[in-house]
Amino acid sequence: MRLLLLGGPKFLGRAVIDAALEHGHVVTLFNRGQTGSELYPELERIAGDRVSGLDGLRGREWDAVVDTSGYLPRVVAAGAALLADAVEHYVFVSSISVYASFAEIVDEGAPLAQLSEPGSEAIGKDYGALKALCEQMVETSFPGRSAAIRAGLIVGPHDPTGRFTYWPHRIARGGDVLVPGPAWRPLQLVDVRDLARWIVLAAEGGLAGPFNATGPTTMGAVVDAARRVTDASARAVEVDDAFLAEHEVDEWMELPLWLDTRNEDWRHFLEVDVSRAIAAGLVFRSLDETVAATLERAETVAGVGLAPEREQELLAAWWSRGTPAAPG
Repeated sequence: MRLLLLGGPKFLGRAVIDAALEHGHVVTLFNRGQTGSELYPELERIAGDRVSGLDGLRGREWDAVVDTSGYLPRVVAAGAALLADAVEHYVFVSSISVYASFAEIVDEGAPLAQLSEPGSEAIGKDYGALKALCEQMVETSFPGRSAAIRAGLIVGPHDPTGRFTYWPHRIARGGDVLVPGPAWRPLQLVDVRDLARWIVLAAEGGLAGPFNATGPTTMGAVVDAARRVTDASARAVEVDDAFLAEHEVDEWMELPLWLDTRNEDWRHFLEVDVSRAIAAGLVFRSLDETVAATLERAETVAGVGLAPEREQELLAAWWSRGTPAAPG
């Protein structure tokens, strides 16, 4: 298969390239050359900008395209229209953030988010709505020939975000670790290598339609896996949502993987229905493998995760209430 990758080989793109090469495919890269330019010197590269520099794609043909870098509908629409007669199948990497609400567990048929105002291109505020519109642009040019991969939190080697990465590195340091409780609170994440492998399979098989692509686990399972892999003596101190909110802990970034479940619109954000993707071949490796690869090939990121002093302040405040640490 001749595969075109729209986007750089930084994280997911890198894993897609690795998976495609393992399957014996011929890969062409289209990007601005700003990320990972030293990687894969043997591959064909077409330099270009999706906003104004698509000319390098004209007059070429591929069996499939994987788009890991589409965020604005007008930009995605232009590329999809240009490739419609040159590519058989389009795999667009979207996000579970496309849904309007997570008050209930959602599947692929749930209502989608809408722009805060017509024509908005505010990626920060309208990320999910823009991704939903991007999916529509792809489907318009590739009717019945495209898959929208609604990814959850992508983790593992070369993760540039630091979100999941915080936890293995923090557990490895040992001591008392402030953890959003209870241990069984649902989480969802997907190892970048598992997602990439399945994306390549989707391109090979011509999968069509939307798929929620993430994997179910729990906060306690993440902590336990990190303790097994690092052999650390870390002790989880489980605190509740009310305490974290009272102490103005920022969700998701200051305390990664934590969302206040008392917020109705986001209550089930980490519990989306992934049965369709699993039925279509998405499989998950063990958390231990993901943790080990994260420790080896992903660094913590400044500003992501609790600073040590902040964590100690929060632990002291928790214990001052007479609340005990969680066992283990």
